[in-house]
Amino acid sequence: MDEILTEINGTSIRINFVANLPYNPHLKKLLSGKRKAGILSEVLFWQQVRAKTFHNMDFDRQRIIGNYIVDFYVKKLGLVVEIDGWSHDAKQVCDEERQRYLESLGLKVFRITDFDMKNNLQIVMKDLENFIIQHYRF
Repeated sequence: MDEILTEINGTSIRINFVANLPYNPHLKKLLSGKRKAGILSEVLFWQQVRAKTFHNMDFDRQRIIGNYIVDFYVKKLGLVVEIDGWSHDAKQVCDEERQRYLESLGLKVFRITDFDMKNNLQIVMKDLENFIIQHYRF
């Protein structure tokens, strides 16, 4: 039975919880360092979504999925949000492989550039709303 998680711009958004995601416990020691790094674009995004401030959705920051640490994750949607900084320019093949892996688990991946987070924040948040409506509408 489908359940409604929230509503965005008059559109009901359904829950799409993906159970039993793989987890590499060896990555856990890297989490606090990544969180403390304070990458500006991640901090800006976190300020927009923390404490269920974005359509009452619960975002996790720096979540381990398999052998990866994703930037943000919405459990009830099976939604990964990745912010690609300048370092990703040289890692395009790795990013594509990572995205294929995450999608193979039934997850959806929304990518944001570091530049857009810093310069077009409101557009990014509107694009995220549209992505969620497109993929999770009830």
